Amino acid sequence: MSEWITETHKELEEFYKGKRVLITGHTGFKGSWLCRMLKLLGAKVSGYGLESPTDPGLFEVAGIGDIVDSFIGDVRDLTHMRKVFDCVRPQIVFHLAAQPIVRDSYKNPVYTYETNVMGTVHVLECVRQTDSVKSFLNVTTDKVYENKEWEYGYRECDPLDGYDPYSNSKSCSELVTHSYAKSFFGDKRSAISTSRAGNVIGGGDFANDRIIPDCVRAVSAGREIVVRNPYSTRPYQHVMEPLLVYMVIAMKQWKDDKYQGCYNVGPDDENCVATGQLVDLFCQAWGEDATWVNRYDGGPHEANFLKLDCSRIKSVFGWHPLMGVKEAVEKTVEWTKAYLNGEDMLKVMDRQIEEFFGRQQ
Repeated sequence: MSEWITETHKELEEFYKGKRVLITGHTGFKGSWLCRMLKLLGAKVSGYGLESPTDPGLFEVAGIGDIVDSFIGDVRDLTHMRKVFDCVRPQIVFHLAAQPIVRDSYKNPVYTYETNVMGTVHVLECVRQTDSVKSFLNVTTDKVYENKEWEYGYRECDPLDGYDPYSNSKSCSELVTHSYAKSFFGDKRSAISTSRAGNVIGGGDFANDRIIPDCVRAVSAGREIVVRNPYSTRPYQHVMEPLLVYMVIAMKQWKDDKYQGCYNVGPDDENCVATGQLVDLFCQAWGEDATWVNRYDGGPHEANFLKLDCSRIKSVFGWHPLMGVKEAVEKTVEWTKAYLNGEDMLKVMDRQIEEFFGRQQ
């Protein structure tokens, strides 16, 4: 894999240098990491999204707003977004803006559908009306599939039918993208794809109701970590893994529209672990006698077992995961302890990105 990542990094640098890239949801966790990775590749990065969704937020902690052109706005506001597209004239668009929390989608389903479905419609409408856009990627989730709790990984051809409002709204976002691709982009003016990623972890995620941020908050306060469902199995991966794939998809389909389509991106089977196992890895990496307790709270429905079959993207692009879940947790802990020690977090991000692209395996 060292040869593949070296060649891919070189190709990405050559391709993205000087390209105008717009990221929706750029102030979020994944959006902030993507902004920095693209800037290091030489892209001209702009972002459209709400104020940082958490306090603190990675966008502010790492000073991402100082290195990109940031437009604060709501994807539900088509008029405003269209003005931003007219201003930026993007060539590549990554759509990450979303209401991303399952439990929050039960509390506010209307907002979730407005953001995740109509937000996608609005972004695609802007792409349709902006002739500079040559490549568009809609980032969704592994939860778009009709989950029957089977042990095999779900494939891109399996039925879409998310259960909860978040998962279902992202299924709808996929269908919207497919419809726009067939209805308005048959002339091949712009290549259109979606990518369905597994659960991501990494430094700078401060969200509520996510297991690693919950772990960090607990140990930082000297408390025992409370785990509400230690037996649910998820495809955990470091945030840089899917971001690399997103950048590759957008690049490859720009060069040849035969690469348009739907792509799963997740870890290999051995890194699809139960939540309790993930917390064990966190406690080992953190040290300081960190411990956790099982406190199942009987909350709203969430899938107990979910895996992705990523054979398509491996076959098409030659990609394989670069990190296992243990290393992903260790990198997250490394970032977090640097943050708590008051280090320059942009430099910490840059170091981890450099290690990721320069790794030898």
